Amino acid sequence: MQKKVIFIFGFILLFFTCVFTQNKKTRSEPSRTIDSLISVLKIAKEDTSKVNTFNSLSDKFWRTGVYNEAMKYAIQGRTLAEKINFKKGLAASLNIIGIIYKNQGDYPKALEQHFKSLKIKEEIGDKQGVAYSRNNIGIIYMMQGSYPKALEQYFKSLKIKEEIGNKEGIAQSLMGIGNIYGLQSNYPKALEQYFRVLKIKEEIGNKEGIAQSLMGIGNIYSLQGNYPKALEQYFKSLKIKEEIGDKNGIADALNNIGIIYNNQGDYLKASEQQFKSLKIKEEIGDKSGIATSYINLGLVNTKLKKFNEAQNYLNEALSLSKEIGQKEDIKESYNGLSELNNSMGNYKACLEHFKMYIIYRDSLFNETNTKKTVQTQMQYEFDKKESETKVEQDKKDVIANEEKQKQKIIIAAVSAGLFLVLILAIVIFRSLRQNQKKNKIITQQKEIVEKQKELVEEKQKEILDSIHYAKRIQIALITSEKYIERKLISFNKD
Repeated sequence: MQKKVIFIFGFILLFFTCVFTQNKKTRSEPSRTIDSLISVLKIAKEDTSKVNTFNSLSDKFWRTGVYNEAMKYAIQGRTLAEKINFKKGLAASLNIIGIIYKNQGDYPKALEQHFKSLKIKEEIGDKQGVAYSRNNIGIIYMMQGSYPKALEQYFKSLKIKEEIGNKEGIAQSLMGIGNIYGLQSNYPKALEQYFRVLKIKEEIGNKEGIAQSLMGIGNIYSLQGNYPKALEQYFKSLKIKEEIGDKNGIADALNNIGIIYNNQGDYLKASEQQFKSLKIKEEIGDKSGIATSYINLGLVNTKLKKFNEAQNYLNEALSLSKEIGQKEDIKESYNGLSELNNSMGNYKACLEHFKMYIIYRDSLFNETNTKKTVQTQMQYEFDKKESETKVEQDKKDVIANEEKQKQKIIIAAVSAGLFLVLILAIVIFRSLRQNQKKNKIITQQKEIVEKQKELVEEKQKEILDSIHYAKRIQIALITSEKYIERKLISFNKD
């Protein structure tokens, strides 16, 4: 019975991923909002806004389990988007149609729609859309039991979300990866992913995400046999889901609580919880959820010795699981039928069903799948390491380029400075040369003046000497005249 708990991983992921497929953080709004959107459609023009309105309506209807209305509006949105060549709107419509097919258990059609949506998103370069599409594809592969393929899609989605820094999306991918690890009984790895998700959801205040994280953690505790801790997580999750009106989530929580009661031997309480879960799943048309509830009710009724009811539930579960191609539930249906026939003493039928259980179990957990899972994990780690190395190298290159630019600037500045110094030196040199020339001219002029002065002084001296000489001559002449005059006077007396 304990093995049955692992089914819940798929349904947690089913709802958890769909909640964020359109990158929305709120639950569907009241019918009043749906009515207002329908009113908008009546007056809307044939443009991109009308496509978005169709998609919004479809989104709100599938979230409340009204799949017929959801499909109707999604198809109308797709048709108009194709008509006006609105690729983004077309991708969104195809995505919603894929979700509806998945919830109805038609996995091949769901995959077809999601791959079409993925192709368009890749064409228009919508990285976030590509990540969400890969996550949705991963869900379907997981529901089909193709765990390596599912894990590959989740890791590709995670890588993109880490690149663009989308916390909500990172948590979504980690949840999917945790689910796969849980299904493969790698409980420490699964818990590691769920606690990472819980931390992110608490950081951003996303109640819905917190509830899903608690469910995942509860599943691991249940698988480890720690039922009190598991119940604690489930009831916390149930309370949040009831607060936000999440029908699908409420059904999942009730289902898990029923499993714990069954494991503890309280079969009446277990039956009560499982039946409540089944009614909600039937109300919203969730085929995979209905199959899970049938299996759990079959196992509980086996314990209660209600063999006819148990056989009816398990046969219905096997039929529905085969119809939607859900290998995990096919495996558990055969396991339940084996236990039932063993309790009834039908050992031949018990052995036949057990053989079928082993076949499906081995197809889900064979060595090849395990190797592929490990390879996928290693490839993701390698790609992540390579990406980190590239980022580190890019940082080094940027720093190196910055240093080169700095060196160029320094060299340019120094060169400019040297050039200015050279110009200044030339100017100073020319100025000195001019000053030297001026000084030489001044010196020459001074020398000329000095020579002229000396010449003048020399001439002046010559003139003065001539004057003095003339004066002496004159004096000499004057003396002679007096002498003559005296002599004449003397003669006259005589």
